[in-house]
Order: sequence, then C-alpha cells, then structure tokens
Amino acid sequence: MRKLIGPFSEILTLSGLALNGAIDDSQLQVIRNGGVVVEDGMISAADDFEILRKANPELEIEKIETDQVLIPGFIDCHTHICFAGSRAKDYSLRIQGKTYLEIAKSGGGIWDSVQQTRAAEEAKLVDLLKQRVQRHLADGITTIEIKSGYGLDVANELKMLRAIKTVSLTSKADLVPTCLAAHLLPKDFEGSQVDYLNHILADLLPLIKTENLANRVDIFIEESAFDRTAAVPYLLAAKAMGFEITVHADQFTTSGLEVAIETGAVSADHLEASTEREAALLKDAETVAVVLPGASLGLGMQYAPARKLLDAGACLAIASDWNPGSAPMGDLLMQAAVMSAAEKLSTAEVFAGLTFRAAKALNIKDRGILAEGMIADMQAYPCNDYREILYHQGKIKPEMVWKNGTRI
Repeated sequence: MRKLIGPFSEILTLSGLALNGAIDDSQLQVIRNGGVVVEDGMISAADDFEILRKANPELEIEKIETDQVLIPGFIDCHTHICFAGSRAKDYSLRIQGKTYLEIAKSGGGIWDSVQQTRAAEEAKLVDLLKQRVQRHLADGITTIEIKSGYGLDVANELKMLRAIKTVSLTSKADLVPTCLAAHLLPKDFEGSQVDYLNHILADLLPLIKTENLANRVDIFIEESAFDRTAAVPYLLAAKAMGFEITVHADQFTTSGLEVAIETGAVSADHLEASTEREAALLKDAETVAVVLPGASLGLGMQYAPARKLLDAGACLAIASDWNPGSAPMGDLLMQAAVMSAAEKLSTAEVFAGLTFRAAKALNIKDRGILAEGMIADMQAYPCNDYREILYHQGKIKPEMVWKNGTRI
C-alpha cells in the first residue's frame, strides 16, 4: 500500500548529516509544506507535498490538518525498563547527601532492585514492561533497547529476557534486548569476578543463544562492579560466541572506555568521568559514545562531556538510562534538552544523537532518517518551527507517532 502523508509545516529529515563529530544547525535539511510517501512501511520519498501529490495522483492521502513538525522517531539505545519495585528510599538518601557507593554498601543500589525483580513473577514483569514501553512510544520513541541485569543468576536473567521477548511480540515499538548479567557481582555468588563471568559464559549465554533472547552483551566496569582485568576476557569470549558487545564505561572512574575500544564494543555508555584524554581515543574508533543525562540528573552529578566528545570527533548518541535507581524519570526528550543547554549542543547534534547516531549504537542501519529506503518511523509535534521542540525542554510531546508508516 502506498500513501502520501502531509502536508507538514516542516519536515526535519536529518538526511546528509555526518555520523561523527560536531554538526551545525545550518546543515539541517528542512522541507517546508512537506510530505512523505510511504510504501509497505518504508519511506520512498520526502519532498514538497504538492510536488509529491501531483507526481503521484493515485496515492491515498493521509491529510495533516494542523501545524505539525515531522521528525524521525527517537531511538533510546540504553534503558533498564524491565524491573520490579521502587528505589525511592535510595533517592531520599541521595538528596540528603549520601553517595551512590555509600547507598549501595548499605543495602540499596542495584542489589535492592535485584531482590525486588527476582521476587516478581514473569507475568508481572511483562505487565510493567508493557506500560513503560507504551509510555516511551507515546513520547515518540519507536525503538527501545532494554537490558536485563536485575536477575544476576541464570533463572532470573532468563526470566527478564523472556519477559522482554514476550512484550516484543505484541509491542508496536521495536525492542532490542541486551544481556547485562554482568551488572555487578551478586552478593549470593560464592567466587570471584572471574568465576562469576565464566559462569555466565558457560551456563547463561548458550541458553540465550538457543532461545534467541538477545544478541547483545553488556558489562558494568566500575569500582562497585567489574574491573578491567575481569572484563576484557569476558567481552572477547562473548564476542567470539557471536554476541555484539557494549560497555557501561567511565561513570565514576575511567578505564571502561578504553576497554570498550580495545575489545571493539559497539558503544561505550555513561562517560561522565571521561576527560579530554578519553575523548581523544574516540576520534578514530567505531565505538559510539552514549551519554545518559538522566543518570546525571538522578544522581546530582556532572553530565558526560558531550561537547568535548563531539569536538574530538566522536559519534555521540543520547539515551535515557531509564532505571529504578539512578535515572527513574525516563523522559528522554526532556533530559536531552536540558543537557543541551548545559553542554552547548546544537539542535542538530541533539536530534542526531536521538535518532541515526543512536541507531548506530545498536548497529541498526534502517532508521533514524526520513529518506528513501528507511523505515517510516516518524513523530509530529504541534508547532511550525522545529526549534520549538527543544525550546520547551520536553513539555511539548508529539501529537502523532507512526511506526512502519502506520499512525499509532
């Protein structure tokens, strides 16, 4: 089925922009009074509405009656939204001055979420995840990465990944599962970091392959989790098994980004502690730098040095890190808009980081740009100037969202 959708006050295609480095707003392609031709869920043209209509008189028209700005659907390339329970107690302690590590050592932190998620039935995880996916979808986020990592044993990691797979079968959003069994060393595991990671390699990852539950593996490299010595062989072994790899890197201390680049990880995520030295490493690397402003807001700490990363030539993606502890808000657009003011990111850099650069962080090449041959994942905002979207810092939400060309 072929149809023409429009006219839109503006279409911001994000076509023709670089995958790496800084982008100026003058480089943006803006089509005014534009339309998009969709065929079998794919974009076949984006151009002036009247030109497209006259050239294709046989097309069904999906008429847009009000001022709307059309942009690609967002891609949230780092979330932890499969979980049960709350960490409101952690937040209360944090705003009283306790640090992330102090809270973790006193029984809060990730381990608290592990216990609550282990106690939840798979059906409960499915229900909670459906609600969070639907909220993201309503916010124009059409592709969502989702990590395990609150199970931390074979049975519960499988439970989480099966819940993600169950939701993916009916969700209108595309879900990308990632195994984060290496979130931290479980308190109930008897053995070293290396022993635990070898256990995951031998007893969990083969089952994930057999059930086709994920093709991505993540690890948290940090004082409270895993060190470089344990992480490198684990990542290389997972890669040898056919998994793509990614790393939670440089959140509080450095070394994780170096590991990500050394092992050929698709992305290095967090980077709040990265300096100019680490930024320089990304210039010639294929690894995408994923910054997580939601974690900075939730923890009350500095943002990742997004401006320095871009100026150093990195491919920079922006994700929500939506999770029950450090980033409970989960409002991707608001987080990106607020960080852009602090880090002095252009509108083009923000939207690139939420779309086609985020797609690269997931090794996906068919979305994030409104151009011929791309999936018709799109969202429209009730305004007539694309700059209004970030100006309102997340308070304007999309009125219309399309997945595979179908308005949902």
